[in-house]
Amino acid sequence: MSDPPDLAAALGQAMALHRQGKLAEAEALYRAVLEGSPDHAHALHLLGVVLLQRRDFAAAVEWLGRSLAIQPNDAAAQGNFGTALLQLGRTAEALASFERALALAPDYAEALNNRGLALARLHRPAEALASYERALAIRPDYDDALKNRGTVLRTLGRRPEAVESYSRAMARRPDDLDLVLQRAETLRDLKRNEEAARDFETLQQRVPDAAFIMGELRLARNNCCDWRDYDTGIACILDKIRAGWPAVTPFPVLSFADDPALQRRAAETYVAATIPRDLPPFWRGERYGHDRIRIAYLSADFHEHATAYLMAELFETHDRTRFETTALSFGPDGAGAMRARLVAGFDRFVDIRAMSDQQAAATLRELEIDIAIDLKGHTGGNRSRILAFRPAPVQVSYLGFPGTMGADHIDYILADRFIIPEEQERFYSENVVCLPECYQPNDSKRIIAEVTPTRAQAGLPETGFVFCSFNSNYKITPRIFDLWMRLLQQVEGSVLWLLGGSAAAIRNLRREAQARGVDPERLVFAPRLPLPEHLARHRLADLFLDTLPCNAHTTASDALWAGLPVLTCPGAGFAARVAGSLVQAAGLPELIAPDLDAYEALALGLARDAGRLAAIKAKLAGNRAIVPLFDIGRFRRHIERAYETMWACYERGEKPAGFVVASEPR
Repeated sequence: MSDPPDLAAALGQAMALHRQGKLAEAEALYRAVLEGSPDHAHALHLLGVVLLQRRDFAAAVEWLGRSLAIQPNDAAAQGNFGTALLQLGRTAEALASFERALALAPDYAEALNNRGLALARLHRPAEALASYERALAIRPDYDDALKNRGTVLRTLGRRPEAVESYSRAMARRPDDLDLVLQRAETLRDLKRNEEAARDFETLQQRVPDAAFIMGELRLARNNCCDWRDYDTGIACILDKIRAGWPAVTPFPVLSFADDPALQRRAAETYVAATIPRDLPPFWRGERYGHDRIRIAYLSADFHEHATAYLMAELFETHDRTRFETTALSFGPDGAGAMRARLVAGFDRFVDIRAMSDQQAAATLRELEIDIAIDLKGHTGGNRSRILAFRPAPVQVSYLGFPGTMGADHIDYILADRFIIPEEQERFYSENVVCLPECYQPNDSKRIIAEVTPTRAQAGLPETGFVFCSFNSNYKITPRIFDLWMRLLQQVEGSVLWLLGGSAAAIRNLRREAQARGVDPERLVFAPRLPLPEHLARHRLADLFLDTLPCNAHTTASDALWAGLPVLTCPGAGFAARVAGSLVQAAGLPELIAPDLDAYEALALGLARDAGRLAAIKAKLAGNRAIVPLFDIGRFRRHIERAYETMWACYERGEKPAGFVVASEPR
């Protein structure tokens, strides 16, 4: 039966206003229609759509629900009802509504896209991707679906495809800055830093006050050794940190600001901007009474990764009479030997990639974990919000992030007294626990390939001194590079052997060498190799040159394990003191220079005194089996004593407090 003429006219006028974007006037007319015909399903639906567009989601659910009670087979109303529910966080109900819409209209592209959003929020990314793909099969130019497809591909670790999806969407929506950000972050994660820098630069130009973009741009450029505006750019970032403005995430600061006070300020600003303070705690003071202390390590790096190379044997050898160990993994599952070794090395290995942070925190609480140890901190791929839900009585930051978390939900940070001198503890929001000798574990099972490549095979000249630095490109600063180039100028026939990064980094470093009067061909770039072969090629180098203010960490341990002396200069912050701790624990304190002038003089002296350098190498080789750095059993006992002391403090009902673990007799 058709509507009366006056009702139809009013509805038509309301719809015309609606199409023109005059939402308030359209709403008034829809309500007038409904006064005359309260059960008019179409008017109920359209009023709900107006309310949805005006972001009054609760009212939209009410009116759309009334429409569906009268006309449940209206696919569009089901889709809009699901959208309103999704906006209210009622995700499971929203998904059911999208499913009903699609049962009525299988080619309903918008419902397929929104179904994908709901599935993604429910941590069902593979199903979400399939839903987006169906939407795009119907509408290949559907830019929302392209964008959402990119996001879920990132979640699934399929980053090159994510970039392609974002790029297709950006071709249609070039002014969508969120798309630019998503693509920039994905390019960064792919280490396509030159492309990422271009996107971050676009963002900074368009939105100068966008949070963290200034720091992301600086880090992307530093990864390419693109030092344009280096000093002025960093000075601006540091001013922003001092002012409490979120210019940079905590990690990049470590590589260009050797100031632990500023590092803490940056971390606290980041945490305040990204982690709500009112998250509900999962642990509320319950006492478990376990026979063994339950410890859980949280990381994305339980695969072929530097953290795994250091920690694997510790996980395997924890004293199972006193500790029960759990891994919570939120990184790639990798099918390699290291992954298999790690899975076998824990009492329990839980893959939490498909869980939300809240669900992961609930899992820790359900497992009644006593001590939760975050191995990622503020590094890439972290999920530091998990511990913000306070799922464990004792929560610790360790190894992955060499600095303070700036978060009040982390009770302790594990370090050593070289890395954090007592007078610097005030720069850490955590209570500082100092392990004796060195804070870093080392896996004594790391294999060094028996065959050493020839110099020619490694791209090195047949003769001449080989300075080496296999640190990441972002750690190389103009000041350090100036020093290295002076060494090459003073040591005839010498070369600098660096880890090959991107083509952009190689190009820029060679240009910078030439600008300093050094033949660019004296920079030799090593391709990435499997760890045993990488360790073996260290035998071709003469001296490892450390960086400052961000030292070599695992790279320093690798060099020392392979018998290559490491020359370092400690700074003030955690990241600037790691190599000094490692070199000292390797029994070579004579390679710790007090300042960069002494560092340069010592490097030059060793390059010119073959006998002195040979004696240091012989000392390192002779000490490897006995020095603390490579005594994993001794290290395990020390860190377990630290865990037991933390737990005893908790059981006594005391607040966490820093302490120094006593060294066991040798």
